[in-house]
Amino acid sequence: MTISDIQTSVRGDQDFFVPHFDQELVARATALIPLIREHASETSENRAVSPIVMKALEDAELFNLFVPRRFGGHEASMRTSMEVLAEIARGDGSTAWAASLLNVCTWFATTFSEQAQEDVFGQNPRARVAGIFTPGSTMTRVDGGYLVSGRWPYSSGSFAADWAALGIAMEVPEGEDPRALALFSRDQFTIEPTWYVTGMKGSGSDTIVVEDQFVPDHRVQRFVNMREAEYLTPYQATERNSNMAFIPVAALVLISPQLGLARHALEVTLKKLPEKPVAYTRYTAAKNSPSHQLGVAQAATKFQLAELLAGNAADIIDHHAILRDLPDQVTRAQIRNDTGIVAELVKDGIDLLLTANGAGSFAEVNVLSRIWRDAEIAGRHAYVSPEVGKEVYGRVLLGADDGLTMDI
Repeated sequence: MTISDIQTSVRGDQDFFVPHFDQELVARATALIPLIREHASETSENRAVSPIVMKALEDAELFNLFVPRRFGGHEASMRTSMEVLAEIARGDGSTAWAASLLNVCTWFATTFSEQAQEDVFGQNPRARVAGIFTPGSTMTRVDGGYLVSGRWPYSSGSFAADWAALGIAMEVPEGEDPRALALFSRDQFTIEPTWYVTGMKGSGSDTIVVEDQFVPDHRVQRFVNMREAEYLTPYQATERNSNMAFIPVAALVLISPQLGLARHALEVTLKKLPEKPVAYTRYTAAKNSPSHQLGVAQAATKFQLAELLAGNAADIIDHHAILRDLPDQVTRAQIRNDTGIVAELVKDGIDLLLTANGAGSFAEVNVLSRIWRDAEIAGRHAYVSPEVGKEVYGRVLLGADDGLTMDI
C-alpha cells in the first residue's frame, strides 16, 4: 500500500492524515546533540539523565511525541518519533533510552479511559509516564477498584515520571489472560535504586515499589484488549495514534536508540580512524588498509539495512493507524522479527567498528566503549531479542501447532 492509496482511503477526513515526517521535531533533537554529549559522562555516573539535559528535552517538547493535540502534544507519527529518539541517541544512549520509554509509556496512558486520561493530563498536560508490562504485584479486589502492592524492576526513566503504568494480574476466568496495566500517580510509589549495570547506566532503570495503594477501575486496562488495539479511549475515530498497534509500537520504540548509537559510532570512526597508523604493519594510515576498508564498509552496510528495516516497520504502523485497523498477525510477527534483526545488525556493526578502531576503543574514556556497552544492553531487552523474534515470525509463517510464545 502506498501513501497515495492511504490518502485516497481517508479522503473526506483530511485532518486525520498528517505529513508522514516532521523534520522540525527531528531538528530539535539534532540541535541538542552537543549538550547531550557534554553531559553524557555525568548521566552515566549519576545513573540518571543529567537535569540540564532533561530540562532541555522538556523545553524542546520532546517528551510528548505521541500525546494527542488536545493535551498539547505533537501526535507525531511512529516514523517521526523514531527519528527524534534516534537523534537523541546520537548524543547519548542512556538519555535516548529514558526518553524512548517515557514517550511510549506516556502514549500508553493516552489509550486509557477518558477519566484516566484526565487524571494524568488534566492538571499537567506535560505529564510523563514510566512503565513495566510484567505483573509484579499482589492485588485485592475492593469497592471500586483494587488494592495493589508489588515491585517492578527495570523501569527506565522512572526518576522523571509523574505516573507509572504497571502490570498487574487480575482475577479472570480460567484460560483468560489475566494481565492488565494500571496507572499509579507519583505519590503512590517509591523508587528503589537497583540499576547497577555496565551499559545504559544513565537510563535510571530502577525498581518501582508500590505498597497497599488503591487503583480505581477507570485506571485499569486489560492487556489483551490493548494488544488488539481495542483501547478504552473514546478518541479512536479522530486520533491516529489511538489506533497504533500496541506491541509493535512498544517493541519498535526500543530500537530507536540503537539506530542513534550506530550513527554515533560511525561518525566517531570516520572522524578518527582514517589517519590512524595501523600498529605492526606498514600502513601509516588506516584509510589505506584493506582490512579496515572492508570492516567499515561492512559496518556501514549493516547500519543501512537496520535503518531500512526500522523505517519500513514504522511506516507499516503509521499506515495502519491512519486506516484505523490492526496489522494482521503475519505483519505484526514480521515487525517483531525485524525489531530484533535491527538490534542484531547494529550490535554486529558496532563490533566491526571497534575492531577497526583497535583495543583502545574499550578504554573507559573512549566514547566508543560507552556506545558498545549501551548497544549490548539495549539489544537484550525481552521485546528486542532477535532469537525470540525469529521464532515468533517462523511460527506464524509455518502455522505451528502450539501457536505463539510471545505477544505480537
